[in-house]
Amino acid sequence: MKRLLLLPLLALSLGLWAEDAHPYFAVCEMPNALHYLPGPPQTTEMRFAYDTAQYQWGKRMRNTARGEKARLDAEYSIERMAAVFSPVMGVKISPKNTPCLWRLLTDATKTANGACDSAKITYMRARPYMYFNEPTLVPEDEEVLRHNGSYPSGHTTLGWTTALILCEINPAAEDALLREGFEYGQSRVIAGYHWQSDVDAARVVASAAFARLHTSKTYLKQLKKAQREFRKKTK
Repeated sequence: MKRLLLLPLLALSLGLWAEDAHPYFAVCEMPNALHYLPGPPQTTEMRFAYDTAQYQWGKRMRNTARGEKARLDAEYSIERMAAVFSPVMGVKISPKNTPCLWRLLTDATKTANGACDSAKITYMRARPYMYFNEPTLVPEDEEVLRHNGSYPSGHTTLGWTTALILCEINPAAEDALLREGFEYGQSRVIAGYHWQSDVDAARVVASAAFARLHTSKTYLKQLKKAQREFRKKTK
């Protein structure tokens, strides 16, 4: 399975996604994080002290079961989203079993992750493992991600957007879905690839993108198809 560990902008630049990588809206049509988010913390700020404390917490978690989950969560893909969220949904999410939902998640998360691009390019924040010059939980990803900004977290945007969408499909499971979405982001802190402020900011980006998606008639139409499909699967 190809791992899209490259974040959206880098993946697109290398041709890993098709030209219609943002199916519902172009990047320029999405909320611009530069206009509503503060910049990443400076090293003299208290916010950075918290980032540092969370980095140390993450390192302590690596040799635990939670650390193993973080290692698996390094996979940036809809396949990983399916593995994370299917048990909570009570339905196997896959192209064959839930084609309408699969299409919705694929198109919506690609679009939402474009909302990270402007901030990533502008700030090009160094990742924790680069700042501390220490190994990560997933060393094979270190070299390629040195060239992709840390703020906000693309993985977190993927996980939180997916959780919000699935809450619309299965509101009865919303608490558990949101918990899984939250933890997918926290996995990036544990792995050493993101600061806590990267992850926190990405949840805001994902929420803003999610709101924008609801202004797309195409998105709303596909959402209804996915909702009907889910109801049929769970009757």
